[in-house]
Amino acid sequence: MDPDLDSGLFGIQLSDSEDGSSNNSEPAEGTRPKKGEASTPVDRTAQSEEEFQAVRREYRVKVENGEIWKTIQLPLGPGRVPKPEAQALLHAVEELYFFRRYAEGANFARAVLGGKGSEGDDEEGPSGLDEDTKKLLRYYEKKCHEKEV
Repeated sequence: MDPDLDSGLFGIQLSDSEDGSSNNSEPAEGTRPKKGEASTPVDRTAQSEEEFQAVRREYRVKVENGEIWKTIQLPLGPGRVPKPEAQALLHAVEELYFFRRYAEGANFARAVLGGKGSEGDDEEGPSGLDEDTKKLLRYYEKKCHEKEV
């Protein structure tokens, strides 16, 4: 055998679960127990009842009521905008549109695009946003502007 190929990368040993040489007597996940074997229930959660109740007491439902845009810091920083932040921008303008707050939606989209919306036909916008996000922001700005007039 070539010593260059003996790096351990392809040194994987495969075994057949039917050969009986397995030290583990439990069936593989997703397999049905054989006839005559007892089926024992598997604990599907590692969380105790006390831990669950503690989480339940502290849990608060997040209610979105058209205020996502207030949580976004504008202007956007220099450099590329991370995808979660870009998605938050889109969610904010979509939420304003959904709640029929068209003037606020158009103003928000215009502010994100750097004041250069669809009316100015300046396709620049912030350099950190990808083209799809810019396109959607322009679209929502245009739709909001059409609805408010």
